[in-house]
Amino acid sequence: MLSAEAPLSHQGPSVLLLLQLLLPPTSAFFPNIWSLLAAPGSVTHQDLTEEAALNVTLQLFLEQPPPDRPPLRLEDYLGRTLLADDLFAAYFGPASPSRRFRAALGEVSRANAAQDFLPTSRNDPDLHFDAERLSQGRTRLMGALQETLVAARALDHTLARQRLGAALHALQDFYSHSNWVELGEQQPYPHLLWPRQELWSLAQVGNPTCTDCEELSCPGNLLGFTLLTSGYFGTHPPKPPGKCSHGGHFDQSSSQPPRGGINKDSTSPGFSPHHMLHLQAAKLALLASIQAFTLLRNRLGDSGFSRLLDITPASSLSFVLDTTGSMGEEINAAKIQARHIVEQRQGGPMEPVHYILVPFHDPGFGPVFTTSDPDSFWQQLNEIHALGGGDEPEMCLSALELALLHTPPLSDIFVFTDASPKDAFLTNRVESLSQERRCRVTFLVTEDPSRVQGRARREILSPVRFEPYEAVALASGGEVIFTKDQHIRDVAAIVGESMAALVTLPLEPPVIVPGKPLVFSVDGLLQKVTVRMHGEISSFWIKNPAGVFQSQEEGVGPLGHTRCFGQFWMVTLTDPPQRGTWEIQVTAKGTPRVRVQAQTSLDFLFHFGIPMEDGPHPGLYPLTQPVAGLQTQLLVEVTGLGSRGNPGDSPPQFSHVILRRVPEGAKLGQVPLEPLGPPERGLLTASLPPTLLSTPGPLSLELIGQDGGGQGLHRIAPQPCTVAPVLLEFSGPPGFLTPGSKAPLSLRIASFSVPQDLDIRISVNPSFTLTSNLSRVRVGLNESAWGRLWLEVPDSATPDSVVMVTVTALGQEVSLMPPTHAFLRLLVLAPAPGPQDQLSAPAYSSGPVVTTATPVFHPSTLVTQGRAGGKAGSPWWGTVGGVLLLSLASC
Repeated sequence: MLSAEAPLSHQGPSVLLLLQLLLPPTSAFFPNIWSLLAAPGSVTHQDLTEEAALNVTLQLFLEQPPPDRPPLRLEDYLGRTLLADDLFAAYFGPASPSRRFRAALGEVSRANAAQDFLPTSRNDPDLHFDAERLSQGRTRLMGALQETLVAARALDHTLARQRLGAALHALQDFYSHSNWVELGEQQPYPHLLWPRQELWSLAQVGNPTCTDCEELSCPGNLLGFTLLTSGYFGTHPPKPPGKCSHGGHFDQSSSQPPRGGINKDSTSPGFSPHHMLHLQAAKLALLASIQAFTLLRNRLGDSGFSRLLDITPASSLSFVLDTTGSMGEEINAAKIQARHIVEQRQGGPMEPVHYILVPFHDPGFGPVFTTSDPDSFWQQLNEIHALGGGDEPEMCLSALELALLHTPPLSDIFVFTDASPKDAFLTNRVESLSQERRCRVTFLVTEDPSRVQGRARREILSPVRFEPYEAVALASGGEVIFTKDQHIRDVAAIVGESMAALVTLPLEPPVIVPGKPLVFSVDGLLQKVTVRMHGEISSFWIKNPAGVFQSQEEGVGPLGHTRCFGQFWMVTLTDPPQRGTWEIQVTAKGTPRVRVQAQTSLDFLFHFGIPMEDGPHPGLYPLTQPVAGLQTQLLVEVTGLGSRGNPGDSPPQFSHVILRRVPEGAKLGQVPLEPLGPPERGLLTASLPPTLLSTPGPLSLELIGQDGGGQGLHRIAPQPCTVAPVLLEFSGPPGFLTPGSKAPLSLRIASFSVPQDLDIRISVNPSFTLTSNLSRVRVGLNESAWGRLWLEVPDSATPDSVVMVTVTALGQEVSLMPPTHAFLRLLVLAPAPGPQDQLSAPAYSSGPVVTTATPVFHPSTLVTQGRAGGKAGSPWWGTVGGVLLLSLASC
């Protein structure tokens, strides 16, 4: 339990790790790393967020030694750049992927940056500690942290990370937008994260705070007083006489006397009149961010905190099960695989952190069962039996949608069924949700027309009735595997294999062309390469770079081990596989499926954004998907850069990205990649011109490069992404919902390719009443339409629950243009939580302690490293709150 007796400033110094960022002499507070183009050498909101998370993660690792590995030692991380990949390798073992952890940090960082861009938050002074609304800002800050806690306990970690990003943005803004630094303070404000203490010495409306400054730099424009104030921005609310402005070119209030401003957001005096103090502001913002993460760790516990940030190399285990009477074998196969995974991985680093189970039949589906306890999951799964039955089809996609809403991002979901979907109208929405969640969906279908027990009149059903499954699998990067009852247990073994750190290797051509072999490349960073084929296959062969063949005979051959289960073939190549170009030739009736997968730590994440260069907060406005006709920036984050094919090799390098149309594989274009920030972070960017994104539809991303030995590297994104026909910007109130309330939602629709006539459809889960002033709209080229929606939360709404609102924009004319979806998560809280549920400051007593009297290293022994334009050996070092600041690079 947390102490409710002492504010943060009175806690032990272990609250603040001594491994923190050595800020170079030029630092800033813009939204994300893209902002460095406007203010080179800056430390952004993204940097501060990721640095703080890494600090607290390292402290967790130091205090909770790994069960089967040597404990981490603090001295091993002093004076060196700290990376997520290195932390994971040291704690979980070599080649343990940090991809999910880095993706979770990315969710928090993008939510943080979005506060400067979203229409419901960018101009709200309470969310940025502007306009002397400091008490109101603290209330909103603590509310966002409370929402983070509630959402995390409800296991909706996506919503929790969104609210955490909003909270951290406000917390960090306090030190840049207020005069706390100018007052000479050297530690974070002790009462800001302490809701039971009033903020003291606040400037009142009648207190003048600034003098006039007509220069870009305004170092002496604050009046000599000890009251706490912050600057006014824009015209809402208007700046009273004698008050300070935020300042900068884009602040209208700064042209009204007293001119100038006090913000410390950037390195540039054109943006920040108090740019000379941004270093001190950034140091305090970092320490305060560490306090906020530590607060959450105390309230959630180590396991809950680890789930919040996905501090694990393991995936989740998510099953969607058809429970009708004909599904006995399939349910037993799922149970066997679940039991095998639990027994094999329990207590180890690859033990699943979440277990999700959603049953379905006709006409019902659900409820969803989620847990982090493997025994509870096994007990729940063991209680499922094949009962009842009826005519095919079943409510499969409804159950899958429910699973997607509750399964963590970057997970695999396995659907066991022998029936087609009754709810095929959900296909597009489930496709879009799978891409938004970046979850891969695999369907194991025991379609056997000869089996009629439990299914009536199967022979008259449409032969294309499984196409919705094919569409969802294609959109999510999964697959549909048809098998029979007698083989389902063997085929279901792919469940355990797919939960490893697998990448799918690109095939050339991407689809089978009769008489032409499929080609794939194997590099020195791949192991456990597996070729999977299913369909009416009569023969096949595999050839390695040396020209050695292996045909379809089962058993161990010259290249690996071949197994066959009905129409499903699996060839596991012998480790280490030979580097170079491999070939597969398949002869089959119809269109067989071929997939090549391998284990590796070298992978990548990708995101999209719109450069926002004209405004007070230049940066990259995050998008969930590219939009047709819109200049878009691709941001690539390479994981596992420490991987080496041979000891002594230099790190891998990626030079360009290839975009292909899915599923046919036609090459759309090739775009060069440029490094962004320090190379050890693995951040690359590419500008995607509107001509490359002119046609809506799915496309794949392939990274091309070389390893340290000059050999080729080829990686493909796990899931395709879809170019949306229009931009949907959907946002809700900045706070939570309460039972009996009515909440306003904001919707913007914009087209950048062609004029659009659109139908707007909205759904709410659970089924709350929602009204809208927008049901149909025509949007011209480069035009926007705005909608206002009202969500009514009934008095009976369950507190601490999550509401999902989905907006779909559909073309009114029959066309090949896909629908566009936007998803909004909102939290319902009780209006007045009791004292025991309020956030309190953390009482932390364990971990490495650095006393305030003496730094643990003499400055002459400190190896400093600048970042983002700073130089090695920057002439600054020191302590903050008695804590030595060392060099720390972000993920």
